[in-house]
Amino acid sequence: MAAEPAQPDPTPGVDATAVMAKFKEGGVAADKRLTGVAYWVAFAFGAAGILVNINQIWNLHAFGIVLVDTAYLFILLGLFLPLAFLSFPARASQSERIPWFDWVLFFGTVASSFFLASNGSRIVLEGWDLIAPPLPTWLSAFVVVVSLEAVRRAGGMPLFLICTMFALFPLYSEQLPGFLWGPSISLEELWRAHAMGNESIIGLPMRVTGGLLIGFLIFGSALVVTGGGDFFMAFATSLMGRARGGPAKVAILSSGFFGSLSGSVISNVVTTGQITIPTMKRTGYPATYAAAVESCASTGGALMPPVMGAVAFIMAEFLNVAYSTIMIAALAPAVLFYLALLLQTDAYAARNNLSGLPPEEIPKIWPVIKQGWHFLFCLAVLIYMLVVMRIDAYAPYYATAVLIATSMIRRRNRFGPMMAKALVVEATKTIVNIVAIIVGIGMVLGSLSLTGVGGAFSRELLQYAGDNIYLLLGLGALTSFLLGMGMTVTACYIFLAIVLAPALVKGGLDPTASHLFILYWGMMSYITPPVALAAVAASSIAGSNALATGVMAMRLGAILFILPFLFVLHPTLILQGSFVDIVHDITTAVIAVWLLASAFEGWLYFFGRITWQRIPLFAAAALLFYPEGSSDIAATITVAAIYVVSNLTRRLRPSPS
Repeated sequence: MAAEPAQPDPTPGVDATAVMAKFKEGGVAADKRLTGVAYWVAFAFGAAGILVNINQIWNLHAFGIVLVDTAYLFILLGLFLPLAFLSFPARASQSERIPWFDWVLFFGTVASSFFLASNGSRIVLEGWDLIAPPLPTWLSAFVVVVSLEAVRRAGGMPLFLICTMFALFPLYSEQLPGFLWGPSISLEELWRAHAMGNESIIGLPMRVTGGLLIGFLIFGSALVVTGGGDFFMAFATSLMGRARGGPAKVAILSSGFFGSLSGSVISNVVTTGQITIPTMKRTGYPATYAAAVESCASTGGALMPPVMGAVAFIMAEFLNVAYSTIMIAALAPAVLFYLALLLQTDAYAARNNLSGLPPEEIPKIWPVIKQGWHFLFCLAVLIYMLVVMRIDAYAPYYATAVLIATSMIRRRNRFGPMMAKALVVEATKTIVNIVAIIVGIGMVLGSLSLTGVGGAFSRELLQYAGDNIYLLLGLGALTSFLLGMGMTVTACYIFLAIVLAPALVKGGLDPTASHLFILYWGMMSYITPPVALAAVAASSIAGSNALATGVMAMRLGAILFILPFLFVLHPTLILQGSFVDIVHDITTAVIAVWLLASAFEGWLYFFGRITWQRIPLFAAAALLFYPEGSSDIAATITVAAIYVVSNLTRRLRPSPS
């Protein structure tokens, strides 16, 4: 169980010395492998990768360097993928040292990637992905093998097995029946297609990483290094700490923000949960409930604008729209989800007489804003450039520059050489983790493209569902949920975007809503037994039963099971349609969320504890979720009747002696 957090400063500011203390010469203190030579290698390769990315995005042509896309992507691969063998151990017993074979894999990956980068033009012009000389073919085989090993180390054994199965799929696809059938190719052809084809390792996921994602990862790391985490935790505490059940609401706000930046559910639980879960327990929340709140809040982070992790950028690429389009569409469903969490925790606190934090532990809001206004300002700059100016690729760099500039002119938290070094290392580790996973995902996409199985699956699903859109959505939800088990959010989404989203779009559904639908259902496994990885991680911190935590998380996050069906059938909830319809449907959805929270927690606002009223409240919420005039009227009558009958019953009830 995590230790109790220290009491925060009543007027917190972010101390640069404290921040830099997290970063010793070997990187972040928790990282025991990146020390000494390995640390400086990671720093040098990371800095070079960031500079190459900046040169390519901004078309600087530094030193006369102009890179074709293929060469650029192989250079990024050669700078970041080798670091996976220094960062992630092959076995748990090697977590504190780097054995000699990891250095062999490191240098082999560097040499292979840069050889392919130096021949980027020949790969495209001479079609090396189809026919290539022996040396590039054998180097391609090496790149495929080390990529799968990087997936195993960074993503775990389940993701490794899935990626390996699909990477080798074109070798035996001709032997499979039905929609799984596809033309087979030889092993040499497979190596070349995966390593040098533009639809596999250096395919869509890598292009999105090199074109958009690296900039946002740098921005997120800059927030961490400059103390943005401390500020937003203090900001959330100052806003919600005084409210009843305040610690749970602080956890919801802070975890939602961090989850949006990282897109990693588990790392978010482990990071923020170390503070939020013990605080919730200390103020009266049971361990199971506290862990469930944190797991739900962290899971929802990947759904919350403005950043939404890596998934939103890949979604924008699939849909061929600006990132701001995805961000705007995802806003209302994400707000409804977090509103449901806030209302449920508030009702639980009211029913169980849980108070907020002690006054001495709650910072005053204006001193907090005074100390950290530049964090809010750089976020505003980011959102303005994404939504108004629509310069997706440049926006994170401008926001990072604003953050660094404002930090340099402040007495506390001043950005200097030590913090710059920490920023490079932190960003490098984040990018390495992403690259080590997406190379495996790229091979999955490459195999589906080579065999044509993705399109066949969509056709089979459409044929089976026929004209029944509800059956199609039900099958899509089940497929998304099952594939979400054991896969990262990004991996699950990309796979489903290939095999499932086309079927939903061809079934007449809105493309953006369809892609958000599979994203939502692909994430359900994080809070739903038997997997419930987020709940398991949170329960280890809270000291609660993992299964009980998963069941509670599934109840708290019940709105997630409803929202995807609502916005895919009624796109007004993703802000598509007339202004009047959007306002009406969002308003009724907000009221429905309130009724649902009251029914789950057994507490009705403006009345108090309830028992029998729960069932009609569920019914009223269901009527409001269905956006139609007669159902709204029926729900209104139901709620009014509940209040009238409940108050009459209370008045007629004999007073206790």
